This record gives sequence, structure tokens and C-alpha cells, in this order.
Amino acid sequence: MTASLIILFLNAFIASTILPAASEFLLWGIIAGNPAMLWPAIAVAGAGNTVGAVVNWALGRFLSRYSERKWYPLKPRQQGRASAWFQRFGLWSLLFAWLPVVGDPLTVVAGVLRVQLPIFVLLVAVGKTGRYVIVAMLAI
Repeated sequence: MTASLIILFLNAFIASTILPAASEFLLWGIIAGNPAMLWPAIAVAGAGNTVGAVVNWALGRFLSRYSERKWYPLKPRQQGRASAWFQRFGLWSLLFAWLPVVGDPLTVVAGVLRVQLPIFVLLVAVGKTGRYVIVAMLAI
């Protein structure tokens, strides 16, 4: 694996957590610079972004009892908005975990609601990787 793909994985991972990052620009740059990297870059970005979402799920699943603490990653307003989104659309809302503002909190709420991890991973991976496919297609 090239250094650029390792950096892309890490950037996509960070972008999927509560921390701010924008992996789409890096993906775009890698593909624009080397079109042969199209599918490896999409796969790596999708994997990194999905693994970051699993970290969020674990935070919700195992640390939600500490939601009143300052260090808990979601503010009550974020958690309320994501919970409303989840209640409205159910499990299928996880296909939209890539969305700004609501996506990352949605993955934490899925953990709080104890969504089964295999279902969570499948839906989140499809949505997040699909977004990278669209971004990559625009880059070539």
C-alpha cells in the first residue's frame, strides 16, 4: 500500500469520527493525480470511514451512560437531532451516515440504541463508500 493510501485511510477514519476532517479532497487529489488508483482509493477511503463510524458506534454503545460528562462526544442537541432522524427513518437512516452535521451523531446514536454491529457496518459501509464512488467519478 502506498503512503498516499495510508494517509487517505487515516484521514477518512478521522473524518468519520467527531473530529473535523474532509477526506473527499484527499481522495479527489489521489485519483486526479493517478487515475489507476480509482478503485483502491475508493476502497481504502470507504474502509477508513467505516472503521471510524464503528468507533462512534462503540462510543454510543459502551459509553452512553456517561452522556452527561463534558468529554462525551455528542452534545444533547446533536444527540436529539440524530435520534429524531433515526426514529423517523429507522435502520435505513444509517445509509446516510456520510451526511454532514447529522451523520456522525447518527452513528453514535445507533450504538446507544444497540443496533447490531453487522447490520450497522453493512449499511454504513454502503452509504459511505457510495459517497466516495460519486466523489471519485467526479474527479476523473
